[in-house]
Amino acid sequence: DTLTSLSAGAYQFFGGGAGDDAKFSQTHVFIGNEAFTDGVVGLEILSHNPLGIGVQHGWEPTGDLMRVTEAEGMKLVSLNSVPAAEVFEEYAKVTSQTFNSADPIPFFLHNTLAIQTKDGFKLRVPLAVLPDGSVMCASNIPKGATISFMKSTASSSVLAAKTAVDTALSNLNGRKAGAALFFDCVATRLRMGKEFGLELETLENSLGSETKLAGCNTYGQIARVDGQFSGFHNCTAVVCIFPES
Repeated sequence: DTLTSLSAGAYQFFGGGAGDDAKFSQTHVFIGNEAFTDGVVGLEILSHNPLGIGVQHGWEPTGDLMRVTEAEGMKLVSLNSVPAAEVFEEYAKVTSQTFNSADPIPFFLHNTLAIQTKDGFKLRVPLAVLPDGSVMCASNIPKGATISFMKSTASSSVLAAKTAVDTALSNLNGRKAGAALFFDCVATRLRMGKEFGLELETLENSLGSETKLAGCNTYGQIARVDGQFSGFHNCTAVVCIFPES
């Protein structure tokens, strides 16, 4: 929202958050010879030809919708007036899964949360269970929001990446793809393991062998594109394709 405000809504955005090798402790960005731990580095791209941007995730809601009754930024305190950690424990029992509050990442990777919006469900990855029974997430969850547990499979993640590429290609208005940048969540790679290679293979097949491809797994993905699901995302594939000059 701040970027959109500062740029008067005149720009499209794509990208991702810096990482720290899945330590989830502190991240850095740099420009020139300066490094920052709480900042954004942006590159302005001006082009007479359209850039193709696509955004898609492969998760779907499961279980009952819940109301966020208390939250503090990225700290989810309670759902339906029940401590967040207890809600996760109950959901694990109902779905016959193992949930260890001392080591919750294996559960969180396969059971993320999402905020219901008019455009769809915006994913929010849980990271840790705090001593007070709250759950720390990778992004803000506003008080009063309606959220759901979400489920996904390797095949649905692969399909989401393909859909993002197909959308980006369609936005080139018939121009041939020259190069592409791809961002997906570090949580997606940790969850899929070796199967993440299937996602990359699908990207390469959709783009064609002559299109150069680069990218990274990020802590959250950024996208602001007309007619698409915009904002700050988790576990979401974001693709930007540059047309041949």
